[in-house]
Amino acid sequence: MKNTSKILPKKNSKWRTTAVFLIAVFIGIGLFLAKEGEVVSYMSDNPEACVNCHVMTPVYNGWMHSSHREWANCNDCHVPQDNVVNKYFFKAKDGLYHASVFTLRAEPDVITMKEASQKVVQANCIRCHVQQVTQTKYDGWIDNHAANRTERQCWSCHVEIPHGKVQGISTLQYNIAPLPTDQEEAVIPSWLEKETNK
Repeated sequence: MKNTSKILPKKNSKWRTTAVFLIAVFIGIGLFLAKEGEVVSYMSDNPEACVNCHVMTPVYNGWMHSSHREWANCNDCHVPQDNVVNKYFFKAKDGLYHASVFTLRAEPDVITMKEASQKVVQANCIRCHVQQVTQTKYDGWIDNHAANRTERQCWSCHVEIPHGKVQGISTLQYNIAPLPTDQEEAVIPSWLEKETNK
């Protein structure tokens, strides 16, 4: 109770009720925004959490139509995989940055990775594709393979993987937001389905 006297005005002060009310309002707004923003979903590895923000829909759709979707989700590539603490710290830091940019409507048409994200993605490319990176058989038929595999970023050559060749908020076909494109629910109205099953 000693700490409440530092936060709240004294009990017989006319400002105490106002202070308690304002604190309750701020907590309520915070909880409401956390629920509306589906904050808990970002702690999972479910790729559909990325589509909570409509700006990520083209990127998600590009990934959905790539071969990577069978083997890797968003976090497998874009989040450090060395330990759990580093993973969630990076997710929180990156998520707060994304949330502030998207809230202020300051996102560019083409989303590009910052330097920290580039290092993480490069490390994850090598983690999954270490055999392809270290095979010496490529040296004979891919120019400068030995130097390029250590000095260049993977996407400097493999630019279309896994998000497609054209990037931007309005570039990919079937850019339906906020629903992802892999829904298993039928889009046939129930009355029509009954008619066709007769």
